[in-house]
Amino acid sequence: MSELTLTVLRLGFLVLLWTFVLTLAGVMRTDMFGPRVTRSRTPKPAGRQVSTAKPAKGTGTKGNRRGSARVLMVLEGSLAGTSVTLGTAPITIGRSADCTVVIDDDYASNHHARISPHESGWIIEDLGSTNGTYVQRTRVAGAMSVPLSTPIRIGKTVMELRK
Repeated sequence: MSELTLTVLRLGFLVLLWTFVLTLAGVMRTDMFGPRVTRSRTPKPAGRQVSTAKPAKGTGTKGNRRGSARVLMVLEGSLAGTSVTLGTAPITIGRSADCTVVIDDDYASNHHARISPHESGWIIEDLGSTNGTYVQRTRVAGAMSVPLSTPIRIGKTVMELRK
């Protein structure tokens, strides 16, 4: 083989090796820190209250009758102190920007859980998350009723339903 052929093979092997190393570094970064989440360009409103559509007065929906939850309050985690007003629409929780409650938690999935109104109150469903959703200390499997003031844990984030 000529010297030129060996040099071209060595350089090709070096480029292939660096491509592998940089790809490996990118995969490790994604595993350690999660995928990059792009923020929407619209600014968030000032304050720490997120609101969803409320039913009109006099509609008499069973999900909002007297004695049922009206607010989802975040107690621990990156959004501690945030409250979400509950309406007739389901609340999705996860790391994805299209969720109602976007939590920055390494142990949360992109679409982790959904809290929905039900005739008997509110139910929570795990959306196939890796680390699970817990109501008190019970892992959610399927749809589970959520009593008032019961801790809901998603990774390091703790929230509960309140009046």
